[in-house]
Amino acid sequence: QVQLVESGGGLVQPGGSLRLVCAASGSIVSINTMGWYRQAPGKQRELVASITRGGIKNYTDSAKGRFTISRDNDKGTVYLQMKSLKPEDTAIYYCNAAIRVSGQVDISDYWGQGTQVTVSS
Repeated sequence: QVQLVESGGGLVQPGGSLRLVCAASGSIVSINTMGWYRQAPGKQRELVASITRGGIKNYTDSAKGRFTISRDNDKGTVYLQMKSLKPEDTAIYYCNAAIRVSGQVDISDYWGQGTQVTVSS
């Protein structure tokens, strides 16, 4: 019904950059807040950054100044530009979106399948 498909993960050296992309598809009426979460081995999933439909952004402290979230409302796509990557950024990154689906009144949370980001020399 609704799919979030992420891409752009990979292996990068410390100090390097990566750009994650998440595209939503399906019977979508509207998309509210979109965000990126990450989960490192043995740790809980945590919010990295989020952006409202109107463009208001929120970042976790560790992402401020290094990561930039943006979105294209027409394409239903959210991006995460990551710079100055550190080994501690290594995690599976998940896309999240609050979506109203055709035929439904309520807004539901949807998740992508995750994309691995590994920062290592």
